Amino acid sequence: MSSNLASAGAAYATGLAVYAGGALTGLLAHGMRKGGRRLADVLTAAALAGAVAEALAGTAGLFSAGEWKWRAAALLPGLAFSVRLDALASFFLLALSALAAAVALFTFGYSRHGVYAEKPLLWGGFLNLLLAALTLIFTAGNIVLFLIAWETGVAASYFLISASHGDEETRHGGLLFILMSRAGAGMITLGLLLLAVSAGTLEFEELRSGAAQMPPALVGSAFVLLFLGFGVKAGVIPLHVWLPAAHPVAPSNISALMSGIVIKTGIYGIARLCFDFFGDLPAWAGLAVLAAGVVSGLLGVLYALMEHDLKRLLAFHSIENIGIILMGFGAAVLLRSYGYPALAALALAAGLFHTLNHALFKGLLFLGAGAATHAAGTRNMEDMGGLIRRMPHTALYFLIGAAAISGLPPLNGFVSEWLTYQALLAGFGTTTDITRVAFPVTGALLALTAALAAACFVKAFGITFLALPRTAQAERARECGPSMRAGMAVLAAGCVALGFGAHVFFPALDAVTLQLLGAGISGQTVNGAHAALQAPPPRSGAVSPLALGLLLAAFGLAPLAVWRLRRAKEKVARGPVWDCGLPALTAENQYTATAFSKSFRMIFSAIFRPRREIQPKYDVSPYFPKEIHFESGVRPAPGTGFYETLKDAVLRWSMKSRQIQAGSLHAYLAYIFVTLILLLLFGVRS
Repeated sequence: MSSNLASAGAAYATGLAVYAGGALTGLLAHGMRKGGRRLADVLTAAALAGAVAEALAGTAGLFSAGEWKWRAAALLPGLAFSVRLDALASFFLLALSALAAAVALFTFGYSRHGVYAEKPLLWGGFLNLLLAALTLIFTAGNIVLFLIAWETGVAASYFLISASHGDEETRHGGLLFILMSRAGAGMITLGLLLLAVSAGTLEFEELRSGAAQMPPALVGSAFVLLFLGFGVKAGVIPLHVWLPAAHPVAPSNISALMSGIVIKTGIYGIARLCFDFFGDLPAWAGLAVLAAGVVSGLLGVLYALMEHDLKRLLAFHSIENIGIILMGFGAAVLLRSYGYPALAALALAAGLFHTLNHALFKGLLFLGAGAATHAAGTRNMEDMGGLIRRMPHTALYFLIGAAAISGLPPLNGFVSEWLTYQALLAGFGTTTDITRVAFPVTGALLALTAALAAACFVKAFGITFLALPRTAQAERARECGPSMRAGMAVLAAGCVALGFGAHVFFPALDAVTLQLLGAGISGQTVNGAHAALQAPPPRSGAVSPLALGLLLAAFGLAPLAVWRLRRAKEKVARGPVWDCGLPALTAENQYTATAFSKSFRMIFSAIFRPRREIQPKYDVSPYFPKEIHFESGVRPAPGTGFYETLKDAVLRWSMKSRQIQAGSLHAYLAYIFVTLILLLLFGVRS
């Protein structure tokens, strides 16, 4: 074992031990009265220290040849635990640690406010437990440990989401999360067991050999079960219903983790499924992943446009970005099935790079939204406004995150989306089959998704931070504390660094693509001399985020310099803004979020099926209404109706099944007697 791998293993064990210590301390000491505030800060510091240690482990594992393994002695037959730090696990561990460190910094200040301040030790313990579970999910080497870590992460997430359990909306979001998680975990367990039975082992690294021996029908069954199971956690439409319900109600530091990395456990599982568990998948599997990505991306951003709840808007954008990641993964599966490993590596690298980028800018946006909603006392953008004057640092960081998620150059979101475009465009010439049309169609819909995302964040930033305050509390808003600003600053710096320095980081993805596809891509994609990324031959498209950023800065600074020079020579007269002859501009004169999104509601009316209701109230004459009540809305995202129907069916069945609960001991003994008779008859026949 190389020294780098040994260092990775030591850092990994240290970080996991720190997380475990923080979790046990918080859960055991949550009732203590004296010194609780200081101990809560210690728990947050443990989360930060564990994240730093795991970041070192992930970096060392990503840049080392080979993989680090550890296996515990089996306590019972079939219950051995093993840990495997390979390139894919190291990449996701690095993404987790980067976001966890920033969230921990933010939590130092955030834990003194709201529901988090009521039981800081309990929530600090669950935070460390969640980070430990996520670490084990990404590094588990066998099915048993993976499922234990998965269920632990679900439990910790549920308690953190339900922090404000006295609120009905919070209880509904937490319940929906736990129910959907149960369904997803069941499908994952069945899919993994199909692979394990065929392979004759529970170890991940040996499942591929078993999958190669499975008949096509079983391959398809295992793929569908695992894709749906992991798709529930990732928030793929129509399995997404829990996500916009749970993410907004959680404390904002937890929302950042949920959206930035918890849903990425589903993406991690899909990556293992598509590129590790199966040596090669048929083209239909790639088309299915591609279609799921397109539907999730487009519908996610469309429903985000209709939202006025800032955190719910961001939750729908998580669905959108999961769709973009799946577009890259689906293209990679298709290109591999057509025999183009280099192009498949480009598509996979694009999806993985967007996974990391989304963790950074979505975490940043949720932290910024948390600071804004705490200061304004509401999640409704219609009750905010004018926060840029009162919270300039938060507004700047939120603007950076908004530009990054909109795919605007030269930030990190632009780079990963550009790489996805290149993979899709290159895929059109790889086959003469009709499926080649899927590549340009996906590229066109990706472009539409990116454009709609930019429009949505014009709305989100403009309504929230610009113009005049719409409520008294928004007018009294104050900037958040230094630790909260530091957490946002770290993520904002990451968005800028991965944009300008994409050519430096991109070679790190070679380790992952070499492990999963046997092909590296950075040698054909990175032009270090020009700090640029370029499409592999025969394509000639290239982009330099650094040069593009400098060019944009020059175009922006030149007019500013000219204006300052002219202003120095002229006298400036200040006066009120023209307000159509009214005495003064007020909050009622401003654009609203509803008005901003109306044009999109009309254009996509076939999807939204908008409804509106106008109820005037009259006093004397029908020509002079006393007041008018206006209400508008759109149809819920696809799939919601199915879950409502399923819920009604379960409730009806439950009501009917109550008849067998007669409350009679004699009836229950009769049930047991009949069951024993049936078991004996079955045993005799067998």
